[in-house]
This record gives sequence, C-alpha cells and structure tokens, in this order.
Amino acid sequence: MSMTSSFHPTFATVDLTALIHNLFQIRKWLAPGCLIMPVIKANAYGHGANEIAQALIQQGVSHLAVFSIEEAMALRRAGVTVSIVVLGPFFPQQIEDLFGYRLTPVVSDRSMLEVLGQATRSQPVPYPIHLKIETGMNRLGLTQHELEILLSKHTFPSSLQLEGLMSHLADSDGDEQDVTEEQVARFNRALNAVRAAGLDIPLIHMSNSGGIIRFPSAHYTMVRPGIMLYGYHTLPNTVPVPDLQPVLSLKTSIAQLRLIQPGGRVSYNGTFIAVKSTRVAILPIGYADGLSRRLSNRGVVLVRGQRVPIIGLVCMDMVMVDVTTIPDVMVGDEVVIVGQQDQEKITAKDIAEWTGTIPYEVLCSIAPRVPRRYHVSS
Repeated sequence: MSMTSSFHPTFATVDLTALIHNLFQIRKWLAPGCLIMPVIKANAYGHGANEIAQALIQQGVSHLAVFSIEEAMALRRAGVTVSIVVLGPFFPQQIEDLFGYRLTPVVSDRSMLEVLGQATRSQPVPYPIHLKIETGMNRLGLTQHELEILLSKHTFPSSLQLEGLMSHLADSDGDEQDVTEEQVARFNRALNAVRAAGLDIPLIHMSNSGGIIRFPSAHYTMVRPGIMLYGYHTLPNTVPVPDLQPVLSLKTSIAQLRLIQPGGRVSYNGTFIAVKSTRVAILPIGYADGLSRRLSNRGVVLVRGQRVPIIGLVCMDMVMVDVTTIPDVMVGDEVVIVGQQDQEKITAKDIAEWTGTIPYEVLCSIAPRVPRRYHVSS
C-alpha cells in the first residue's frame, strides 16, 4: 500500500491553456516587437510561480518580474534561466545573492546605486540594472530632480549597465485618464533626460494590465501584465477589454451533512439561527485556506450546479453551507468555491465584490497548503 495519498478534498486547478490564451490576447494589443515581461510575484498571484514561469517561457517569454530577491532565488533554484527583474526594494545584505543568482535589480534611490556601483567594481562586464522613476505613485523611485543631479554630475557608476528605465502607473484602471497622462508626461521627461545624457536604454517599461489596454502611449519597448494573465481586470465598464479566461478554480468536497431544526445555531457565536428545518453541509475549507472570513453569512458556493449560501462564521479550516434546496445532496459531492459547475459560475471578481476587495487579493490569499493541480485543456 502506498503511504502517500494523492487525494485532497480541497485543491486549486490551474489551467495553463487559459494562461496562454490570455497571453495571446494581451499580445494583440501591442505593436510588433514590444516585449512582454509577465509579473509572477506573490507566487504568480497565487497560481504557483514555478509552473506559471515554465509555461510562459515555453511561449517565448524572455523576462519575468517578481517582487523580491527571495522570490527570484526560488525560481532560479527551480531551473528558470531567463532574465528575472526584481521590482521591489532590496538591501545591502542581499547584494551577494543578487549577483550569485544573476538577478536584475530595479534601483529606486541614489544611495543604493552607489552601493551597487561599489560592489560591481571587480566584475568583468557592467552589471545590468533597471532604474525606477517616481511619476505619481509616491512609492519607490527617483524624482526628476534626483535623476537630473545623477546625470549632470556623471555619477552613474561605470560598472553598471542601464538596461532598463521604468515607472509604475497608479491609476490605469481609474475612471479619469488625466492622472495617467500626467504620469506618462513625467516619465517622458525622465526618458528624454537620460537620452540627452547619452545613455542608450533597451528596455523601457511602464504599463501594467490597465495601461496595456488604455494607454498605448505608455507601451514603450516592454509591458508588465499581471492580473490580466490570470484572467481578470479591474477596468471601468466603458473600456473594451480582451477576451480573458480565468486560470484558477478552487474546489472542495462535502465532508458531512446534518439536519438542524428551527432555532438551531451554526458555527462560532451562533450568528446563523435556522428558521426552518435546514440541511447543513460541512466543507473542509476555511480562512486558513484563503476563504475569507468576510464571506460569513454572505458568500455562496456551487453544489450540483446550484448556488447555496454560506451560513454562520467561516472557521479557520471549515465552513458550513445551506443545502436544503438540493434534495439528493451527498457526502463527497464536489463543491466549487471559484470556477464553473454546470451552467453556474463564481469568479474571483464575484468573491471580491462580496468581501469588499479586488480579485488580486482573493487569488493571492489562496494558501500554500492548498495543492495546485496543473493541466492543459483541449
């Protein structure tokens, strides 16, 4: 008898065919030659960074973006050899790993530029970096003033190669376009200053998913899609969007059924009180798996192609649903949290609306303990 069971009642399915479909949809919005650098930070938005990376590389993707050096190191250890750009901040203590794993840092301040310049002095060839310009997010990046001082004093270290110039859009999915247009204008000022200083930059990138669709002027030589690769967007209804397919579905199975009488309470603190005879299904999924506690007495799941309500508080590892309307319900029945069942479907966007957040958080919240299964659909 095998000691390792492959059965998991609660699991996520990742459809790599949908991922590639979304990548091709995004390509349609770009001029020929404009590169795509997929953003696979936060475990590829909960989808599994290694597997997503490999699938994208098979489609000819030459650059990947992550948040941290730790995320990038994990990809290198998994065998990813393409360029990995680290979007987030890093610290002097991490420089050794940066070089050791051949990672491309995004530099956002002059002091770190100096530190990197010192650390690369003995390297045989200039080390590639991307420089980030602050254009309106007020998070990371050099201001125009800081950039101009850097260029005028010729203090860009000769041991570094300025491979990329970048910024980040703060409101590409907002109702108004003027905020983004102002950011693009600021970025163009920075780009012109760098070019006037005689620096040649192959990779110029600013657009996230929203920017790809709405602001062709912000495409430059490379774009950084994130959420759209995974089948979602947060654009206003007035904007035409690509035909996207959600990549992830999340399922569980009914573990137990019980019948409770009027007045019976369900879950902690008895926030659900039955008004009639009610059939309750217990599901082995809870907020430790990424099923938000804000879905208590609010969300729905799919059982036998029907929407059934979550009742009572979502527990750490379990949740209860009211299956009174499904007469032939059984223990072991499949339950869809995110995905399609018969004609009904629930998306991460639906869950985001019920819990007052965005699809990003719903996807990123799916815990590492939930197994991911990868498949290629026909």
